[in-house]
Amino acid sequence: MEAAGKEEISVEDEAVDKNIFKDCSKIAFYRRQKQQLSTKSTYQALLDSATKGKDSTKFQILNEATKVPLLAEVYGIEGNIFRLKINEETPLKPRYEVPDVVTSKPRTVRLISSSGDAGSLVLADGKGDLKCRITANPFKVDLVSEEEVVMSINSLGHLYFEHLQVPLKKRATKENKEDTSVDASQENQEDLGLWEEKFGKFVDVKVNGPASIGLDFSLHGFEHLYGIPQHAESHQLKNTGDGDAYRLYNLDVYGYKIHDKMGIYGSVPYLLAHKPGRTLGIFWLNASETLVEINTEPAVKYTVTQMGPVAAKQKVRSRTDVHWMSESGIIDVFLLTGPTPSDVFKQYSYLTGTQAMPPLFSLGYHQCRWNYEDEQDVKAVDAGFDEHDIPYDVMWLDIEHTEGKRYFTWDKKRFPNPKRMQELLRNKKRKLVVISDPHIKIDPDYSVYAEAKEQGFFVRNHEGGDFEGVCWPGLSSYLDFTSPKVREWYSSLFTFSAYQGSTDILYIWNDMNEPSVFRGPELTMQKNAIHHGNWEHRELHNIYGFYQQMATAEGLIQRSKGKERPFVLTRSFFAGSQKYGAVWTGDNTAEWSYLKISIPMLLTLSITGIPFCGADVGGFIGNPEAELLVRWYQAGAYQPFFRGHATMNTKRREPWLFGEEHTRLIREAIRQRYTLLPYWYSLFYRAHVAAEPVMRPLWIEFPEELNTFGVEDEYMLGSALLVHPVTEPKATTVSVFLPGSNEVWYDSKTGTYWEGACTVKIPVTLDSIPVFQRGGSIVPIKTTIGKSTGYMTDSPYGLRVALSTKGSAVGELYLDDGHSFQYLHQKQFLHRKFSFLSGVLTNSCADKRGHHPSKCVVERVFVLGLKKQPSSVTTHSSDGKEEPVVFTYCTTMSTLSLEKLSLNISVDWEVHIK
Repeated sequence: MEAAGKEEISVEDEAVDKNIFKDCSKIAFYRRQKQQLSTKSTYQALLDSATKGKDSTKFQILNEATKVPLLAEVYGIEGNIFRLKINEETPLKPRYEVPDVVTSKPRTVRLISSSGDAGSLVLADGKGDLKCRITANPFKVDLVSEEEVVMSINSLGHLYFEHLQVPLKKRATKENKEDTSVDASQENQEDLGLWEEKFGKFVDVKVNGPASIGLDFSLHGFEHLYGIPQHAESHQLKNTGDGDAYRLYNLDVYGYKIHDKMGIYGSVPYLLAHKPGRTLGIFWLNASETLVEINTEPAVKYTVTQMGPVAAKQKVRSRTDVHWMSESGIIDVFLLTGPTPSDVFKQYSYLTGTQAMPPLFSLGYHQCRWNYEDEQDVKAVDAGFDEHDIPYDVMWLDIEHTEGKRYFTWDKKRFPNPKRMQELLRNKKRKLVVISDPHIKIDPDYSVYAEAKEQGFFVRNHEGGDFEGVCWPGLSSYLDFTSPKVREWYSSLFTFSAYQGSTDILYIWNDMNEPSVFRGPELTMQKNAIHHGNWEHRELHNIYGFYQQMATAEGLIQRSKGKERPFVLTRSFFAGSQKYGAVWTGDNTAEWSYLKISIPMLLTLSITGIPFCGADVGGFIGNPEAELLVRWYQAGAYQPFFRGHATMNTKRREPWLFGEEHTRLIREAIRQRYTLLPYWYSLFYRAHVAAEPVMRPLWIEFPEELNTFGVEDEYMLGSALLVHPVTEPKATTVSVFLPGSNEVWYDSKTGTYWEGACTVKIPVTLDSIPVFQRGGSIVPIKTTIGKSTGYMTDSPYGLRVALSTKGSAVGELYLDDGHSFQYLHQKQFLHRKFSFLSGVLTNSCADKRGHHPSKCVVERVFVLGLKKQPSSVTTHSSDGKEEPVVFTYCTTMSTLSLEKLSLNISVDWEVHIK
């Protein structure tokens, strides 16, 4: 390792004591807001001041104590979305508003205003079933749907807004007297962190004083909330006690604690509330440090209210209160009114974009460790997969592949001929991913550093020089990705001429981009560092990594002259990161509890717009026992991003190093992944075009069933497969909940079926992965598996048809070239629909706009739940040709198997079962 000054940098610099991270009591703006809530200052809306513009209705809000006005704006946005913005009416200087996340200017709808009772204003969308009722005194907003109040804003009076102030020094010279508005004792000022906030040896100086904001939302009738990743916590959000808020602040937390609300690598300030009949979303667009408090008051059957001499019984609905607090910026919140889960997903994706369509290879298996030593090591590991007949698609190289942690370079001793190494992978239709972090080694002879320095492309410190911090290379400066110019330049570094030794099979991994700064406050950048536009780091901390991934994805697209889809994995993320690639759960540990927590962590990412997510298989830190490793491969094979990874100094753990039996089990898990690739790819197409999550909590598929709302040890893959990974050591049975009273479920391996709405005890051995296919679904699979996805382009398909209680089923297949943008620009794709009804299996076109010639055939059809033995099976092509088919029927299992078919996937045909 290179030295920082004279000190060695090692993993110990990252694996620090957790005490270096703040809890709520150490966060000054939290203490200030909590303190003020006890005094309850109220705001009133001056509705006489309301003006109607082209896009919004504006009015003033006045704090009764300070008399300083705020400006509120209410927008109606296409697709049943409301937006509320609150800012200072005349701020000392502009306050930060998050750019680049909301995809384009959302189309507004005219809200029709009518005055409600005295002292209120009602804004309704054109259809009139959604209304926004603003009450003047005290200021409150009610969201009304079909005459029912579903959400109230500021009903608890937690609106909080700290106004920017003239710096103390300037003020003293200007006025030469005490200013009463900050007449707090020295001790009190320090405790509240108004102008300076101390933490450990660090002092955060706030030039314009405190600038935090806060607002409460009451969700009526709701007890189940989800979202606000990233936390190593349950899928359903928990009530927060005092000093125990969910924190959104991107931090590099090596071996993070589980069941903890501290912020880790990424932040999506968006939550969903769900009850039977209604789903809502709240998207709090703010990139500064944010805290969220949650309190659920369950329904009370009856409460006795004293009304004069008579006590009246009144039913009280449940309610959940959500209190958002951010360190700076403005209040900018989008209310997504649903009413269904899929409506909320569409509303959120309308604002922030959908998942980028991934290249097919990226849905295969990825092999990584810190670090593969040299070209010889890469060659040996690659050969090991072939030798043991285990498919894989991507080899990964961590920071040691570079020359002294200088990104965009290669270590000349270890990787003297990177192009030859990539040719070896290309010949097996495989890819390479290398790491590129945001810190740049301070070295005038390193061209990336020299150029960035000369152009002024680094984040600056508050004195105006380049910010310098310690990371893997030693002393480093950090690229300012918030600047469009810096992003454009960074994108250009990926061209083949600039990035020597790279080829078109090389893709990128952005790590340490919270940003991680060893020995910095909480292992990150000082909040008063300065970015493009003179904004302080505190304003935009949570969006730094988002911008690096954006610039990287753009660089890979430009490298191919706009033809090829990029693949970029990022550790740090924000709302909208889905547009640029994939995300993983960071530095987890090789323990059973981390395997278990990965499921709710991934479900939470999936429903907050980031479906392409995964956890390091095996656990990054430590050495998994063979049983844990097998179980982790079995879980990972059924999660969207599937990568094995391990840290420095761990024992090698390639899939074949744990004895023959364990190799067989891992091979089988990975092969199941490749068998299901057509289904995975079709699910990602749905995520891309319709914002449907790939990995889904049960409540999304069964939104009316209360007993699904808290389930997090199993999940749906699309709407057809239910997966219940085994996450306990030495398990001999698992209890699987099969939802839906009208549903029927089939064990994917044995074909055994169960009716829904029950919990079944399933016996398991080490080779069991409990996966169930839902009756009424058709899942496309590949019947032969190659060394990698590239070998499987023309291999035949099978269809697994699982019949519903009514004897019918539907499914789909999406297909394109798997790597280019031609599906978008030239409509080169196939989208097929399968249906089974009254004994006829049909393949028809689901989207006539698409054209993509395919040689592939369906060679096998397997039908589950066919109650009666057929007398004949025939295929019917669109030109009227009829052919008999040999079939096998199993009476005990009610299954029908058709083999050796040759039905082209891209044309219409039918299979008649009589």
